[in-house]
Amino acid sequence: MEIVRTSPTFRRRRLARRIRRLRESAGITQEHAAASLDMSTSALSRKETGEVGTSVHEVRSMMDLYDVYDPGLVDLARSAKAKPWWHAYGITSRGYYDLEEEAVSVRDWQPSFVPGLLQTEDYARGVFEGVSVLEAEEIDRAVAARMRRRHRLHDSDAPLHLSALVDESVLRRPVGGPAVMRGQLVALLGFIDLPTVELRVLPVVAGAHRGLEGSFTLLSYADVDEDDVLFLEHAAGSLHIDKPDAVSTAASTFEQMRVSALNDEDSAALISRLVSDC
Repeated sequence: MEIVRTSPTFRRRRLARRIRRLRESAGITQEHAAASLDMSTSALSRKETGEVGTSVHEVRSMMDLYDVYDPGLVDLARSAKAKPWWHAYGITSRGYYDLEEEAVSVRDWQPSFVPGLLQTEDYARGVFEGVSVLEAEEIDRAVAARMRRRHRLHDSDAPLHLSALVDESVLRRPVGGPAVMRGQLVALLGFIDLPTVELRVLPVVAGAHRGLEGSFTLLSYADVDEDDVLFLEHAAGSLHIDKPDAVSTAASTFEQMRVSALNDEDSAALISRLVSDC
């Protein structure tokens, strides 16, 4: 199976920034450029924000109009159409996979389940069987894709750094049954030893806090021009939010909970006690 390392959504956003900069450097307004390219201003705007893709033909037309030639843009436009690795698992929606693939760090708060990146195969299967409406074959593919995601925690070339907060109740909920949960807890102790993973437990004695409103994930990127993204899941789908105020609020909430959580050593000790109790 051939793995395409880079997310097409990420490449599309990168391409969008570059074509916008080319237009601005040429001193051409969006309205003028759109008219010259035989498209509406709103269509060009969506291309310059990455909401929709830009074809190789359109990129070449833009370079002619802006009187600049950048072969890298043509290559970027081509690669933005490549299918990412998760398509091989039957996952075709523009969801969380697109966001995580190019991230360098993830801050994940989970009040209900073990974070996906830290799940064992049996635990992940228990999650999908319990909360999803997927058929058995679809669950098999979803579990396999989730296991594939974990590789980046061990990737020396392009590692993903995870800072995870979980509610204590997550560790006590026997997803998949007691044996599966014990295996998951043991696996968490192994993940804690990785240099790319920080796992802290928010004890139930902390009482009510802002995180009880629901899980959320914050993703950060190496590209300074790529804004942090707030990812939220809900019963009807998911939201990707990059508005600075919303991201800042979520980041502040995460840090407040991180301070209230058990430190690394005490979190590991709690998990070890739970393993012994299983």
